[in-house]
Amino acid sequence: MNNLPRRHAIRSLAGGGLLLPGLLTEMLRGEGNGSTRHDASVPVSPHFPARAKRVIFMFMTGGVSHVDTFDPKPYLQEHHDQPASKPRNRFYKGSDWKFRPHGQCGTEVSDLFPCIGSMMDDICLIRSMQNINGDHFGATIGIHTGSATFNRPSIGSWVSYGLGTTNNNLPAFMVISPGLPYAGGQVWGSDFLPSVHEGTRIIPGPEPIANMQRRSANAQLQKTELDLLQFFNRQHFRGREKDGQLASRIKSFETAAGMQLAAPDAFDLSRESDATHKLYGLKRGDTGGFGWQCLVARRLAERGVRFIELIDGDSNVDRNWDSHATMGIYNKLARNVDRPIAGMLRDLKARGMLDDTLVVFTTEFGRQPWVPNPGVEGRNHHSRTYCSWLAGGGIRGGMVYGQSDEVGNDVAEKKVTVHDFQATILHQLGIRHEDLTYRHAGRDFRLTDVHGEVVQDILG
Repeated sequence: MNNLPRRHAIRSLAGGGLLLPGLLTEMLRGEGNGSTRHDASVPVSPHFPARAKRVIFMFMTGGVSHVDTFDPKPYLQEHHDQPASKPRNRFYKGSDWKFRPHGQCGTEVSDLFPCIGSMMDDICLIRSMQNINGDHFGATIGIHTGSATFNRPSIGSWVSYGLGTTNNNLPAFMVISPGLPYAGGQVWGSDFLPSVHEGTRIIPGPEPIANMQRRSANAQLQKTELDLLQFFNRQHFRGREKDGQLASRIKSFETAAGMQLAAPDAFDLSRESDATHKLYGLKRGDTGGFGWQCLVARRLAERGVRFIELIDGDSNVDRNWDSHATMGIYNKLARNVDRPIAGMLRDLKARGMLDDTLVVFTTEFGRQPWVPNPGVEGRNHHSRTYCSWLAGGGIRGGMVYGQSDEVGNDVAEKKVTVHDFQATILHQLGIRHEDLTYRHAGRDFRLTDVHGEVVQDILG
């Protein structure tokens, strides 16, 4: 039965009162509008002309302190270890690092990030972010999925679902994560979206993806084997076209086979120049560190991957930005990411890729501007306000958007929620966040739920 008679049959049933309105909508949505699309390798046109073709999304696990990195607070310095006016029984804590203006824009950044600071003319810094949860798990999935309590697809999965990839041999959504962040694989999960849109995790090391090298004696023998397997898969698929899990599984096998062709080249940094390695702060032959992640991200972006996430740190407090005990660990953490991030921005810009690559730097929340006792070295969680930044992809560089109050406790002006942040990222990819939906359990879901406004003032 072709589509036209099927649509007539559905509408006839509806006209006779034999279908509930919700069921009618769900059945019709499966007809040619992509809502049940199980193939991320097919590029899809955006809702309107996009400024960005791809996203490199950097997530700093643990909650980076805004008042020690991108949001200078002279008041805290002046009142360090003095009693806070609110809340009671707390004491203000100044930063251990000085802030200095950078670039022609003069945006102040702490001495933790001198290299990123040198790129502030290309960066839009948001000092008024607010998350929807104050614990690591809820805040981490909040910034990634728009929900702090329920399983939802990650932003990378939504982008994969909405746009697909432009390289049939690589997934649309790839995640470079040495360890598991808070919330684990839910950070890149596809949840109710077809599983083909789930992020493919890359683990830095000699073999970033398991079984990346073919096992067959030669390429021609493997091609013959795979062609035969594909033939049997397609035969089995006939008559089961509406089985989303089966479609996704078949496509995942095909993508895996394609990755054996494309991935070894993508992860082979031997042909990158010494100057490029130096730019990223990467020693030739190293396969770890954030410099490796950033250079591989640029190579994946060149090869058509839509959404590349780089995760720094994991759920171990000794390896992330969760500085309850001491802020001193920031010296080591910042050195690990500062030069590679700035190097990636410079590299993208030199190659003409920054114009259509949206680079995002974020974390789950900031840190409190006060401590329980004078002399305490660490800071606790703080989701009421914190910092994130964006560069490239049609974003205005050299600007600061929003402000926190004089101590960095709350948003003073121009609040940006996680849903606003997500809506803006989708907008730069040519996606209306209200219209990127998927019908599940009888209702339409979207990344931003019923919230979110594009932050128009930061668009170039």
